[in-house]
Amino acid sequence: MSTEAKIEIENLMVSASPHIRCDESISKIMWSVNAALAPAALFSIYNFGMPALFTMVICIVAAMATEYLVLKWQDKPMVVNDGSAFLTGLLLAMNIPATLPWYMPLAGSIFAIAIAKHTMGGLGFNIFNPALIGRAFILASWPIAMTTWPISKDMVGKVDGLTSATPLGILKQQGYQKLLEHFGDQGAMYKSLFLGMRSGSMGETSAILLILGGIYLIYKGYIKWQVPVIMIGTVGVLTAAFGGDPILHMMSGGLILGAFYMATDMVTIPITMKGQIIFAVGAGALTVLIRLQGGYPEGVCYAILLMNCVTPLIDRLVRPVKYGARR
Repeated sequence: MSTEAKIEIENLMVSASPHIRCDESISKIMWSVNAALAPAALFSIYNFGMPALFTMVICIVAAMATEYLVLKWQDKPMVVNDGSAFLTGLLLAMNIPATLPWYMPLAGSIFAIAIAKHTMGGLGFNIFNPALIGRAFILASWPIAMTTWPISKDMVGKVDGLTSATPLGILKQQGYQKLLEHFGDQGAMYKSLFLGMRSGSMGETSAILLILGGIYLIYKGYIKWQVPVIMIGTVGVLTAAFGGDPILHMMSGGLILGAFYMATDMVTIPITMKGQIIFAVGAGALTVLIRLQGGYPEGVCYAILLMNCVTPLIDRLVRPVKYGARR
C-alpha cells in the first residue's frame, strides 16, 4: 500500500454528527467577544474614570473566582480560562453604574455564575443570560444605588453634583423638551448619544464603538446581523408609531449593548433563523412597552430575560421539518 493511501485511510474518521469541523472553539469565540467589547469598555473607563475600572475588575475577578470554586467543588474539568466567566463579569460591569460600592458588583457576579449559570448545569445549559440575571439581582437588592448614575467626563462642570439622570430617565420624568435643554439641542443630543458622553451604566457608552465591535462579531460569523438589526429596528419603528423620537430610543440605554452582545447569546437564543427573528422582534417590542408604559425608564434587561423564557417554546413552534417528512 502506498504512503498516500495510508494517509488517506488514517484521515478517515468514524464518529457521530456533526461531521463538519473547523478550527473554532468555545474559548476562541468567547475571547473574540471580549475583544469586541474591549474598545467600549476602555472608553467607559475614560468616560467615568477609575471607579469604572475598579468596578470592572471586581466583576471579572469575582466571576472567574466563582467559576473556579464551583467547578472545583463539583469536581469538573477546569475551564476558567475559556473566557466565558470573564465575559459574564465584563458584561455585568457594562450593565451597572461605575460608582457602585464594591460589594454590589461582587454579589452580582457571584449570583450570575453560581446561580444563573451553574445551577442550570453550566455553560451551554443556562436558560437565562447570566450577566443580565446578575444585573437584575443587584437592581432588586439595591434599587437606589442602581439608579444613581455618575456623570460623564464631558458633563463635569456643566451640571450640579456628581450624578445625573440618564437620557431615558430625564425623558421619563421630565419630558422631551427638558431632555433637549439638558443637551442644548437635538443635534448635540444625538452626538452625545452616538459618541457616549452621557450619564448611565458603563454599557451606555459610545454607540459607535459598540456597533463596530458588533460588526466584527458579524464578520467573524459568531452572531447573525438579523438579531441586533431587527431588535433595534423594532424599537425605532414602534417608538415612532407612538409619537416618540426613534433615534433617541435606538441610541439610548443599553439597547445597542443588549442587541449585539446579549440577545445574540448562542445558548439562550432560539436555534433557527426564523426563531431568532421572532426573538428579536419580541425583545424590541417588550423594550418599548417597558420604556413607554412601565415604571422603569429602561427595559432592555427584562425584555431579553422575558424572551429567554419563551426560547424553548419558539424552538418548538418553528422546528424545521425532518428531511423526507411532510409538514
